[in-house]
Amino acid sequence: MARVSSMLTTVKAYSVPLMLLIGAMLYQLVIIPNTFPESHYDVLGLKRHSSIEEVDEAYEKLVLSGNLDGESRKSSDFIKIRYAYELLTNPIWKRNYDMFGIEEQHDVIEKAKQQYAGKSYSEVQLPLLDAAASDTGDEAFNAITLKDVLTSKIDSPWLFMIYSSGSRCCAHRFGIWKRIAALLDGVANTGAVELGEVQLAAYLAERKPTGQLFYRNGIPSVVAFPPQCRNVDCLVRFEGELTTDAVTDWFATAILSLPRIRYYSKESLGQAFIAKTSPHKVKVIFFSKTGERATPFVRVAAKNYWAYASFAFILWTEEESSFWWNTFEVESAPAIVILKDPGFKPVVHHGPVNNSWFSNMIEQNKHQELPQLRTVTSHELGCDARGYSRAGVNVESWYCVILAGRLSRELNEMRRTMCRIQETLSSDGELSSTDNEESPIHAAVALKEKRLTFTWLNGESQQKYCLFYLQSETSYDTCGPRQDVADVPRLFIVRYKRNSTEENTAVKKNPRNMWDALLNEDVDPAAQLVARYNGSNEIPEIIKWIANIVKDGDSRDLPFYRTKTPELVPEDEEPMFLKGAQNILSKGTGMKQKIHGFVRGFYDRLGDPRIGPYLLLGALLSFGAIWLRRSQPSRPSQPDQSEQPSQPSQPDQSEQPSTKAEARTRRRARQRMTSKKDAPSSITDVEPKDAYQMPLSDPDSE
Repeated sequence: MARVSSMLTTVKAYSVPLMLLIGAMLYQLVIIPNTFPESHYDVLGLKRHSSIEEVDEAYEKLVLSGNLDGESRKSSDFIKIRYAYELLTNPIWKRNYDMFGIEEQHDVIEKAKQQYAGKSYSEVQLPLLDAAASDTGDEAFNAITLKDVLTSKIDSPWLFMIYSSGSRCCAHRFGIWKRIAALLDGVANTGAVELGEVQLAAYLAERKPTGQLFYRNGIPSVVAFPPQCRNVDCLVRFEGELTTDAVTDWFATAILSLPRIRYYSKESLGQAFIAKTSPHKVKVIFFSKTGERATPFVRVAAKNYWAYASFAFILWTEEESSFWWNTFEVESAPAIVILKDPGFKPVVHHGPVNNSWFSNMIEQNKHQELPQLRTVTSHELGCDARGYSRAGVNVESWYCVILAGRLSRELNEMRRTMCRIQETLSSDGELSSTDNEESPIHAAVALKEKRLTFTWLNGESQQKYCLFYLQSETSYDTCGPRQDVADVPRLFIVRYKRNSTEENTAVKKNPRNMWDALLNEDVDPAAQLVARYNGSNEIPEIIKWIANIVKDGDSRDLPFYRTKTPELVPEDEEPMFLKGAQNILSKGTGMKQKIHGFVRGFYDRLGDPRIGPYLLLGALLSFGAIWLRRSQPSRPSQPDQSEQPSQPSQPDQSEQPSTKAEARTRRRARQRMTSKKDAPSSITDVEPKDAYQMPLSDPDSE
């Protein structure tokens, strides 16, 4: 038992080096041979990267010198030799194999072995590989170089397809790639990279721990650079099936962070889309016959115009055609419908659209017929006291007619009235100017010069802004949350005036104290005067009132009064696809992709040939350290040599007490000597020279 226990103790002590040794042997004997199988050069007995001439010579020697006699005459051996010969004598295939380890027809060997099993090698039909590549058409229609990529705009994303001109698989995928490039035109840069473009192909390839370049999924391979990055660490690789829909959706969603656009049915369109969309947004509805996903440029528009419009898709069917005609006057698909203000006729377009045309269409129709005054539109509409006008920075005065109220039927009716007023003034803008006070020409000219703007304000969501201009007892019928059944829309006009003399004086004038400085910073640059309309809802009356306000504002010298206008409140939260959208992928991807990348990288590093020697070295060092530590005898703690007598290690019991007593005596003497040596000097320590011992008197002597 003691012997077994000793062996177990020894094995336990050397368990770590044993495990390292087993791991090293496993790597060298199992993993490495499977990771680095016999190359096709080895089959021909050649060094790697040998020339085509050397391949021809080696093949002829193997065939003509009789090396295929006997056992080696089996068809399986000949198939391997013939495959290597055909692969390495094709310049394009040889280049792909030497640089990237690509074998497009590697499955031919196993198929041929199964087909010719048990047969003579002379029965194998040659050639094994199909070298007739299909016509790829204009392969280089968007071929690029590394210089083109590195010198392009940094904010433009890139999508690449890596292909080989000698590949049948790549030739079959070129139609898909052309469709993808057409869909991404104007959205991202696209380029087809032939493996012969060595610099760029190597830049986009992955690297094994040994430094070998490779494309994990073979070719064709699709990779992308996100915006604001050209570093290899930012490369994102497509790993799905190479189809038009899969690639475009992956690129639009994962790389560009574009929103997806939902499909709605006839029943759900009203409740799930129109009713839930913010009232200040236009509704853009696409009708599709195929039910395909929204194209990338449509999704880009949905992202860029999220504050102005909402998007939806409808699958067109002949059974529902009459319903869509009665609802939106849509005759057929594809078609686009844009819904604006309630009660207004929608904008309808039939037929396919391209990127530029659709972008112009959305830009022209992003506002409602009567635009809403919001944080994102105040600057654009010119209803901003910070000094901006639609007519330009040199205009001295401009006007903004604002209809304020809560969302209600009364507000919708008044909005339609304001749109008709705007149309009337637009048609009168070409009239010649007259001095007639009743003429609307002043308002029409101001509208034509972009000094007059019509807009409406949501009094419920913009309560502070609304109350700032409508300061009266009845303002709560228009501004703030609904407190009563009554909803009263109110109309007012704001005249903005820029005084260059006042502005220059304010710049040159130094503040006398801190309060003056704060006061100057607290006011808007443009002066404001507000006029409220208290008349009827008749269009001529409103036009007359607006014209008089514009005429007085342009001709009379009114007070220059500046104040601080309340800020407009954002009415929409920023969507999720805009919050941190560029974090991509900048670093890669989400947690799932990172875990997948870690596992994939772990398996890649399993084939590193340096791991086996490292494990063996670790085993040897660990074994040596443990053996050295165990071979040293244990040294018990011993007393000082000066205190140990020169005696046998096992003295007699009778001698031990005396030895202990002597040691104790010497220890005490040493302590006394040390204490005397360290004690300070005194008059009693030194004997005087003339001192003598006085004799004691004997009392009996007398």
